[in-house]
Amino acid sequence: MTNITLQVEGMSCNHCVNSIEGAVKGLGASAKVDLSAKSVTVSYDESKISLEAIKETIEDQGYDVV
Repeated sequence: MTNITLQVEGMSCNHCVNSIEGAVKGLGASAKVDLSAKSVTVSYDESKISLEAIKETIEDQGYDVV
């Protein structure tokens, strides 16, 4: 498993947390959102999911991966 922390702009509430964590889980990965740090830590299997797919999924939820 690979772990990476992404800086994500636009998150402000529990809905944001649930939206991102749920979307990433749908890819087969796990995510932990830290609102105060404006970050998302993702754990994923590189042989099954690309980092680009994870970033796109988060952006599709309306947030900006910086």
